[in-house]
Amino acid sequence: MSPLPQTADMLLHPDWIVPVVPRGAILENYSLALTKDRITALLPRREAHAIDARQVLELPGHALLPGLINCHGHAAMSLLRGYADDQPLMPWLERHIWPAEAAHVSAQFVRDGTELAIAEMIRSGTTTFSDMYFFPDSCAATAERLGMRCQITFPVLDFPTIWARDPDQYISKGLALRDDIKHSKLVSLGFGPHAPYTVSEINLVKVATLAAELDVAVQIHLHETASEVLLAVEQHGERPLDTLHRLGLLGPRTQCVHMTDLGDQDIALLASTGAHVVHCPQSNMKLASGACPVSKLLDKGVNVALGTDSAASNNGLNLFGEIKAAALLAKLQSREATALPAAEALAMATINGARALGMEDSIGSLEVGKQADLIAVDLSGPETQPLYNPLSQLVYASNGSQVSHSWIAGEMVMAQRQLTHIDLPALAARTRGWQARISNTAGHEK
Repeated sequence: MSPLPQTADMLLHPDWIVPVVPRGAILENYSLALTKDRITALLPRREAHAIDARQVLELPGHALLPGLINCHGHAAMSLLRGYADDQPLMPWLERHIWPAEAAHVSAQFVRDGTELAIAEMIRSGTTTFSDMYFFPDSCAATAERLGMRCQITFPVLDFPTIWARDPDQYISKGLALRDDIKHSKLVSLGFGPHAPYTVSEINLVKVATLAAELDVAVQIHLHETASEVLLAVEQHGERPLDTLHRLGLLGPRTQCVHMTDLGDQDIALLASTGAHVVHCPQSNMKLASGACPVSKLLDKGVNVALGTDSAASNNGLNLFGEIKAAALLAKLQSREATALPAAEALAMATINGARALGMEDSIGSLEVGKQADLIAVDLSGPETQPLYNPLSQLVYASNGSQVSHSWIAGEMVMAQRQLTHIDLPALAARTRGWQARISNTAGHEK
């Protein structure tokens, strides 16, 4: 047990602390101390008077829990929220999203879209996000400026885009960004090969080799639809997951996003290789892509985290919505009301997410010595009353708007619902400017 600190920068007194580790624990009348960027004490409130804190914050009616971790998204696409709704995945991409991106995506688009995304994520409890998009340097700089923790997985594609002309340039620009941010305390970097159907085997092998040499993450869209898997089998004689395994791209650094079409053999392969699954329930439901078999994966020991995907396909970045959707969808799939209980669903958005990003030693739970990434959720309102079980209320009754305070690396980035680093009126004005320009894109159907 760590010795009790004599001083702290801040002492928090909520009604409940939900540390996530151990799973399902609810600490009533406990306090938490922060010093610089770390949690330095977690103790019964009656003992907290022994700590001399520079600032004391009373949080009656609140639960304190780890900041949520959004393991997959395309932050800048928040500027395309609602642009092309109610379309199947491939027509949505090919006829609407890709043409709009070709016409409008730029470094400034990514800066403004990422700031819009970060504002939404902080206001709904997210303190860490993973991003795969063009101009990743702009995303990284924006996250750093706004004090947001993130994993950047720079895109790799076989075809030219506004950001790079060929796979070699995607990789060289991504590795240059890695050198630029290597000393960052908030931003980390990995590879983001888009999908097996947009990246050739020779380039997937390059990614596998470099990722292993540099010991960095790889995130890839995989088994997103049954038709994707069927086409791969018809063209290559094997399922996409098997292709990744054959190429050396499946292992403990790999983050497999979507994974809606999985057989028992796929699940066994994920379990044996230690690869992670990122479940995006609301995006997959909206695009009718299918449903990830979360309960089967967890039963076999596969780590499953949560992501929102982009606001263009979701249409939000609210992880509280994903937590509830994941829990309800698992129950519906299995026809078992006990499937994915509240504690497990919350773990997917916290410690499981940290594990998928390789950050479980520093974030994802409220433990002494970990980074002070945490949120306070007000459970005193009518939407969450009466309160019998704070953990259940967080998963099934909270909608993100109850998040009152947020800290990232010990810095308060939201207090009483007010963002400390973002000028919302100025951001709204820039967003309206983008909306006016994008609305005139050829082929856009209102």
